[in-house]
Amino acid sequence: MEQKSKRIAALDLIKGMSVIGMIIIHTMLIYANVKSQSESAVGSFIVFLGRGTAIFMICMGITFMTSTHQSLKSSVKRGALLLLAAFFMNFMKFIVPAVLGFAPDNFIQKYGWHGPIEQQYMYLVMLGDILQLAGISLLFVGFIREYVKNKYGILAIALLIALVSREVSGIHVDYPVFNYISDLFFSNDYPAYIYFPVFPWMSFIIIGMFFGKWYLELNYNSKQLFRNMLHVGILFVALGAPLVFLYGDYHYNGFYHMGPGGVIYFAGWTLIFLWAIFRITTKMKENKFTSLLKYCSRNLTSMYMIQWILISWGKGIFGYRQHGIAFVLMLILLYLILTFTVQALLDILKKKKSITLPQSISGDETVLK
Repeated sequence: MEQKSKRIAALDLIKGMSVIGMIIIHTMLIYANVKSQSESAVGSFIVFLGRGTAIFMICMGITFMTSTHQSLKSSVKRGALLLLAAFFMNFMKFIVPAVLGFAPDNFIQKYGWHGPIEQQYMYLVMLGDILQLAGISLLFVGFIREYVKNKYGILAIALLIALVSREVSGIHVDYPVFNYISDLFFSNDYPAYIYFPVFPWMSFIIIGMFFGKWYLELNYNSKQLFRNMLHVGILFVALGAPLVFLYGDYHYNGFYHMGPGGVIYFAGWTLIFLWAIFRITTKMKENKFTSLLKYCSRNLTSMYMIQWILISWGKGIFGYRQHGIAFVLMLILLYLILTFTVQALLDILKKKKSITLPQSISGDETVLK
């Protein structure tokens, strides 16, 4: 029975939905013009879905606590490998199109660059996204899992990181290498270098760890776990909403660099959403669609990398933020097909040669299978 299994079936379906959702969202963000993103109902809804990043983080934390690989050494190793995967993805996303001459001019102009794009190669490779956040977080949360045995102690660490996030935001050291590291942890500069700084985003992963620990204490009772998520989610929304809406300059300040109130508020809504999806998915019978979602969940990180690379390459063909909603919807279908096709080809390669990557951004042990 599911209650006695460490693996939470509903999370596999949720992560599978997230794979499909991220392809839709990223295609919209890259190809739709500003009017289509902000003024059309479909565009606005898809952009809104892009605010669901905390789902990845909380799911990652939950599965991190229930993973079969529990050693500190394993966590550090996977974190380091995931960072390498992140820089490789950036190389494929940005440098390959630039070298081959199909990086669109208006994408380059977005950053206000006036010189040759070759001068920005290092900048583009080092751009920080979810993979960098996940990799760095794995280097640290392994210590929490190893040494903090009380679930409320884990939650306290998550809230502490959120609490100090605004105070440490923007810390800079006057040495280039250390500047990059400080940006990864404390950046408050959007939309340039680091999209998901460790402070405050690691809080969501550790909140997930809190629930993962709770799940173990509940003897793998997923129904009770998600009921607890609902209760905590409602409490978090009640605590975070006044801070976000009354003191937004400090507690929110934008989605990517939110303060403590923003973390609590978004974590609350994410937990409520996870409970709602759990209720829906428990009534779903096993079928081709659920099998597809589980397939996406198993290959979440590889599909994340594949879709970003393909979408980035496509800028040289279809242009950057130039199209209306109808054309973008056709591109969404195209990139769904292409992403699944490339993943299928990787599966074929797997049969000939084993290819593995570090722990996924959702917490699974393997990526390319």
